Amino acid sequence: MASQVSILDDSLQARLADLRANIDRVFLGKPEVVTQVLVGLMSRGHLLIEDVPGVGKTVLARALARSLDLTFHRIQLTPDMLPSDIIGVSVYDSTSGTFEFKKGPIFANVILADEINRTTPRTQSALLEAMNECQVSVDGRTLVLEKPFWVIATQNPFEFEGTYYLPENQLDRFALRIRIGYPDRAVEKRIVREEPATVGLETIAPVMSRADVLAVQAQVPLVRVDDRLTDYALALVEATRDHDQLEVGVSPRGTISFIRTAQALAMLSGRDYVIPDDLKAIFIPVCAHRVMSKSYMQDGHAVSTEHLLGSMLRHVPVPQ
Repeated sequence: MASQVSILDDSLQARLADLRANIDRVFLGKPEVVTQVLVGLMSRGHLLIEDVPGVGKTVLARALARSLDLTFHRIQLTPDMLPSDIIGVSVYDSTSGTFEFKKGPIFANVILADEINRTTPRTQSALLEAMNECQVSVDGRTLVLEKPFWVIATQNPFEFEGTYYLPENQLDRFALRIRIGYPDRAVEKRIVREEPATVGLETIAPVMSRADVLAVQAQVPLVRVDDRLTDYALALVEATRDHDQLEVGVSPRGTISFIRTAQALAMLSGRDYVIPDDLKAIFIPVCAHRVMSKSYMQDGHAVSTEHLLGSMLRHVPVPQ
């Protein structure tokens, strides 16, 4: 077995461990979700956390923001919100006789866009340029956002009244879609007794600086990906495009995210090379929201895109 070698120095590796420990203190019982969040941060991939209310979506985002010495803004999205409420607005200054631009909450390193499907498509689209280009356009000017720039959006997939479905082009901007799920009984008992969301959050201190985050993100593309693993990733992607129960497969942007997040997962695991298990672990979180099914029914029940992608993982040969 090949020995594990990390391309990060011991100091950065220790800070990543401290970051995970911080989140684990208040977000209990879901280590795989924490791993996916850290993979998103390291790979510069925006996150969509999709689940029912009350399972810890906001707690997870706040714990991460408090652990990073970065600027953080939470945007509570509502149906009456305008794009200018996010980007900012030019205000006339009577003293100077000029317009002065007042920056909106998008000008931060970490953005929590809470309940993104509750705001109108016009306001949702205001996030697109920022998420894709790390810049915004205002009054004919282009303003570059400070790096790192990272969006964590939340939505409830089971609430439809007063909500606006995210279009495919916006969903494709999210590197990963994360599902949290309910905790098991033992973990929920701890949550009831300890109330980490109200008690633990206040005690979290930053463990990584802006320079640390940028240094980690810069190292991720250097993680080695063997040609056979690139071919394996492409075979999985092509399977989504050729599947007879899918209308839309994974885009080339999705393929890039697939490889990059696998590199981040390898680095998080202390390796400087990707293995097949990295690609298999990240395939569904990265690709399930990028494909569109034909409402395929099996035994009278709708089959989810996660189920279809899981079938592809079982049937596409893994390189030896």
